[in-house]
Amino acid sequence: MNLIFFLCGAVAVAFVLFISIYLIISGLPAIREIGLIDFLFGDRWASTAAEPEFGILPFILTSIYGTAGAILVGVPVGFMTAMFLSKVASKKTARVIRTAVDLLAGIPSVVYGLIGMTVLVPAVRVAFNLASGACLLAAIVVLAVMILPSIISVSETALNAVPKEYEEASLALGATEIETYFRVSAPAASSGIAAAVVLGIGRAIGEAMAIMMVAGNVANMPSLFQSVRFLTTAIASEMSYSSGLQRQALFSIALVLFLFIMIINVTLNVLLKKSRKEG
Repeated sequence: MNLIFFLCGAVAVAFVLFISIYLIISGLPAIREIGLIDFLFGDRWASTAAEPEFGILPFILTSIYGTAGAILVGVPVGFMTAMFLSKVASKKTARVIRTAVDLLAGIPSVVYGLIGMTVLVPAVRVAFNLASGACLLAAIVVLAVMILPSIISVSETALNAVPKEYEEASLALGATEIETYFRVSAPAASSGIAAAVVLGIGRAIGEAMAIMMVAGNVANMPSLFQSVRFLTTAIASEMSYSSGLQRQALFSIALVLFLFIMIINVTLNVLLKKSRKEG
């Protein structure tokens, strides 16, 4: 059994290494030809023009702003829902809400995009008197809804794993239930909650289809009420007809996206370890 477990772990590591090596080999040629500074900090993407330009700064900023907005909206809502399900709700109520959350997790991305395109985008256009409701705001709202199931499920599991003795000791010292939940249970479950945030960030920054349908898919610098294009949608929208340097540049975008996710994971893990040591 130890050998089987080792092989399973080795396969997972091998897949990560294979993806990393493949993206590096496929993405570096375009970066060398375009130039790292021009590629990362160029503000114009015109891959099919007579004189093509491959600046991905609008895509990078849009992905950062969109993911940050979704996290700012989704994490508090998801965490509070998980706290309610774990500590406050009755078993019957928690069962009903948990079923709804599970169903939300099973909805395909394209369905989120379809509903966003037919309901949310027109609502944003009317509410803010815009020419088009396909904008960064609509993308943030869709992403916030899409990351809720991951955040709720993982956070609730982490909260349920907190030993009851911690809460009982806090209550015995005179703390209220709400104080106990937020000052004892939540810190004790911080590693699981951090994992939920990482999963949410990964889902938000890696989403393509739904965002393509509600964000407008135009290579503009990010603005809340303007059509934008994310790193993922840039790859998905052009890969089918790309060739030559354009195709290599799309692999370079994938490499940048992969590095973003790795940096986010490492940063959160370092911050979590630091907070544990200080605690």
